Amino acid sequence: MRPLSLQLVSVVTVLVGVLTLAAGLIWLERRLLAFWQERLGPNRVGPAGLLQPVADAIKLLAKEDWVPPFADRPVFVIAPAIVFVTVLMSFAVVPITPGIGVVDLDVGLLFFLAMTGLGAYSAVLAGWASGSKYALLGGLRAAAQLLSYEVFMGLSLMGVVVMAGSFNLRDIVDAQRDLWFIVPQFAGFVVFMVAGLAETHRLPFDMPEAEAELVAGFHAEYSGMKFGMFFVGEYAGIILISSLITVLFLGGWHGPWLPGWLWFFLKTMLFICFFILLRASLARPRNDQLMAYGWKVMLPVALLNLMVTAAVVLAVGD
Repeated sequence: MRPLSLQLVSVVTVLVGVLTLAAGLIWLERRLLAFWQERLGPNRVGPAGLLQPVADAIKLLAKEDWVPPFADRPVFVIAPAIVFVTVLMSFAVVPITPGIGVVDLDVGLLFFLAMTGLGAYSAVLAGWASGSKYALLGGLRAAAQLLSYEVFMGLSLMGVVVMAGSFNLRDIVDAQRDLWFIVPQFAGFVVFMVAGLAETHRLPFDMPEAEAELVAGFHAEYSGMKFGMFFVGEYAGIILISSLITVLFLGGWHGPWLPGWLWFFLKTMLFICFFILLRASLARPRNDQLMAYGWKVMLPVALLNLMVTAAVVLAVGD
């Protein structure tokens, strides 16, 4: 058991770090997309546009926090908080270094999956409570997408659990001291990464929002800081999935020469940038194509990866 003061320092460090990085991703995404598309991006507010997230935050705070008269007010108000809280709660089990991490749970991986499952309620309730047809369609799409891809996300991680022999994320990182799991679990890595994109509603899997079809989907009726919670929750979700990829498949803080926290940061940023650049590279598929891809491709791959991994571990163990 760590001292209470050290636990509080870890909580503050993780919370401030996640929220600061989530705000910084607003600037980073716009700059990377501008670079990819040969344009300038934000460069007016502050040096190199670095104060753009501050300007965006001021704009959201200044906007009227309006609740439609036809909405179910209690549910409408609580829906944005669900995604925000569940994403932050998920970071509690992510080990950044041996000494930095909020809590060390033996079922840490199951806790992460539970939080992502609860996060699905945010989009569904927001779409239903808004009293709008476009928002309801977005919520229904979110429900189908999140529940489907959570199945493949969980199955893709079982190979890692079998190899590490634990659901504890620190034990999984320690098991990769000699060989990162991205090598023997490459199929699981691909499935988890795709499912992570679907969980965070990132392009090409932003069907629940789909501006060209549903205006803004499940958060069409939101404004002010309620919309800001959805906005920050999405970016925090990108950080969460990138951090989990680092922990589960890239050895976490392990690496030569550099400090452990710096290795963790660099690996996480690599996948954050990858997710951002996907937005500028891929077209959005149809909703039926997305669901068919999940059930007809991702599910068989995840099951096959689990069976092969279990067979190899049993054979080697004998």
